[in-house]
Amino acid sequence: MISLTDVTKRYDNTTVVDKLNLQINQGEIVGIIGHNGAGKSTTMKMIAGLIEPTSGDVRVMGQDMVKHSIKVKQRIGYLPEESPLYEAMTAQQYLLFFSELYQMPRHKALSRIDGLLQSLGLEQSNKLTGEFSKGMKRKTAIARTLLHDPELLILDEPNSGLDPLTSFFIINYLKQLKREGKTILLSAHNLFHVETICDRVAIIKNGKLLVFDTMDAIRGRLGKREYQVIFHSDDKLDYEHIGGNYVFRTHDVDGIAHMLETVSAKGWTLVDLSMRESALEEIYVKLMTDG
Repeated sequence: MISLTDVTKRYDNTTVVDKLNLQINQGEIVGIIGHNGAGKSTTMKMIAGLIEPTSGDVRVMGQDMVKHSIKVKQRIGYLPEESPLYEAMTAQQYLLFFSELYQMPRHKALSRIDGLLQSLGLEQSNKLTGEFSKGMKRKTAIARTLLHDPELLILDEPNSGLDPLTSFFIINYLKQLKREGKTILLSAHNLFHVETICDRVAIIKNGKLLVFDTMDAIRGRLGKREYQVIFHSDDKLDYEHIGGNYVFRTHDVDGIAHMLETVSAKGWTLVDLSMRESALEEIYVKLMTDG
């Protein structure tokens, strides 16, 4: 679906994207994360055919995006981080205007618009988009992105500035789009959302790709597992004490096995045994701060 080979983008003497290689399969949700200025938006714009690479090869759906971007753009839905609306229009008027740009037949456009407004929880009304909440505006922008039923969605911070409930709605909506066969490339600062929704995650630092893999593989290579035993004893012990119980934590499997043997041998009461893996946020912070 998407292939980037040694892609570099420079502005004057500044290298924004540096020899980036990515292969994204059809039907995947892939997240690109990195610090501000890491090259995420630039990468997404090159994939969308909005800007050209300085060097390297960008191919989408088998087509060279420098030579054949116009043809491919008809099959792409692109949502920029900032996406102002025409605020003197209703949502339906706004979407109908864009349907005309896509040269959609009016009856087909009206049916598509009604379906999108309903699925995104945007009621038909005479309310102007300028009177919308930020969440409603973002939903309207997403509807515009989906209007022509694209195969590939490129979403730059789709949840930017949204309240938790609206963010949750959009994340679930993206999952539904994947079930419909869409390929989705997104960037997000909310790493919990990335971890929850994405099949694979690309981490970029200063224009260079540090990691590109599934979350399980990333955790296996870069994360840690923390084991925790909570137990009760009437004895005074040299362990962390929380809520009338003692807590023992370790990253070592042998250490947790030894602790369980100790709890049993001493006749202490085992209250809880749990294991926690590193969250994407912890791994990301370590990558960004190392070196």
